[in-house]
Amino acid sequence: MKSRISIVIVLLACVTALSACMQLPARKAAARSAAPPPAEAKPAEAQAVPEYPLGPGDIVKITVYNNPDLTTEAEISQNGSISFPLVGEVRVGGLSRAEAEKAISASLGNGGFVPNAHVNMLVLQYRSQQVSVIGEVNKPGKYPINQQLTLTDLIAMAGGISPKGGDRVSIIRKDGNGKTVQYEVDFKNVLAGGNPAKNVRIDSDDIIYVAPAPMFYIYGEVRQPGAYPLSTDLTVRQALSLGGGLTPRGSERGIQIDRKGPNGQVTTRRARLTDRLRPDDVVQVPEGWF
Repeated sequence: MKSRISIVIVLLACVTALSACMQLPARKAAARSAAPPPAEAKPAEAQAVPEYPLGPGDIVKITVYNNPDLTTEAEISQNGSISFPLVGEVRVGGLSRAEAEKAISASLGNGGFVPNAHVNMLVLQYRSQQVSVIGEVNKPGKYPINQQLTLTDLIAMAGGISPKGGDRVSIIRKDGNGKTVQYEVDFKNVLAGGNPAKNVRIDSDDIIYVAPAPMFYIYGEVRQPGAYPLSTDLTVRQALSLGGGLTPRGSERGIQIDRKGPNGQVTTRRARLTDRLRPDDVVQVPEGWF
């Protein structure tokens, strides 16, 4: 009897083990089918911005993996080429950095020097792609661009708008026919996020001009008479504050504004503290009578 029970137990153990062995491949197959598909692209790759093409004057450093003797620094010539060891001139002008790396690798391979060369190019200075920022900015000049930049990017690179700068910014560029065109942007509105589409992308050889702010003038019984930039919707009360406030003899009563009309004729009118000033207005602050 005991021997029969032992045989039954052994048989059950074998059946259980056999069943587990049969299910294991099925589980592995199911695991393989449930695995996620390979990612198509990383987010950074999907949103990558194309590089500007290389051009004359750009200075590059080129290295070849496992070939330190081929490390080269070169300036791209006016015909768009560089001189590289073993292969001589390689034309890279108009290519992106990645395309230039492939061109050098192909030259090394085709010449039988370094098959399947892993080439890396680093742009030390971008001189061919430049934008001019002029007018009322803190650091006017030419700025190299090595990627897609916007109007706000370039104004920031130029140190921001100076205290004398206005809200109007002009972008001057060549169109597809070589004709010079000019766009005007309300930069204050761009910064406020009122019209993101106006934060335009800047291209090589563009000129960004920040116009001076319109001016108003305040004279008479104020502590700091003179000319001041006119911001949007500036009131007479605010103008008095910019002028340092009233002198001990000054009065808010009887303030006058001299304003030039479209025909150039100047008219004088009494002003209220809430009146808004216009470009070239002259505010006259009288002496009070006690």
